[in-house]
Amino acid sequence: MDDPVVPFDLIRMFLGSDPALFYLEIVFRTCIIYGYALLLIRWVGGRGIAQMSVVEFLLVIALGSAVGDGMFYADVPIFYSMLVITLVIVINKGLDILIFRFRPVEKALDGRTAEVIRDGVIDTRILRRRKLGQSELFEGLRENGYRNLGEVRIAYLESSGRFSTFSQSQPRPGLPIEPAWDIEPPVTVGPGTKIGQDRRLACCSCGFVLAGNLAMTPYHCPHCQGKSWTAAVIA
Repeated sequence: MDDPVVPFDLIRMFLGSDPALFYLEIVFRTCIIYGYALLLIRWVGGRGIAQMSVVEFLLVIALGSAVGDGMFYADVPIFYSMLVITLVIVINKGLDILIFRFRPVEKALDGRTAEVIRDGVIDTRILRRRKLGQSELFEGLRENGYRNLGEVRIAYLESSGRFSTFSQSQPRPGLPIEPAWDIEPPVTVGPGTKIGQDRRLACCSCGFVLAGNLAMTPYHCPHCQGKSWTAAVIA
């Protein structure tokens, strides 16, 4: 049976019973775990951390664990937690300096801004590359008050995971995104469907709007190779 904890044993509370060389191991462990966590968070991407930068997000996680363990685990000396907290802050400040001074480091850690929509047409390659679902994109647009893609002149996915959008000076026909497709899916047609002269159709994958003089829908979308079309609407 383990010996009972002696309350307010200052040596146990602050220094513990491990050899002094263990402090160096703590430094090594912290650097390894911090670096590994940083790689995983970068892999998750900006949408996974929303309003914070990657470094800020990791700082919150690391400090939360280091502070909490030292508060209520009797076998974790206070000095161990203090050392980890200090190391995390020093690493974080070092990364801040590198981000400020070196543009490649900033891009590697915080990511890059990506153009996801131009003139009402989605760049589906960016969605695949950023692991971003179409529903997430439409949600971000609706939050900014857009009802169809024809209203969007350009939209960026920022490195923070948020969307920056800019409106057309004159709205044009575009893929409807309101109401949400989960609530009311659009009526779609496939390749080779006859089109009325006054009917404009938009690709359900990228929002590309067909020319008004076509007699039927093409075999695939010329922009993204999609094969599903719905009526384009204008605000």
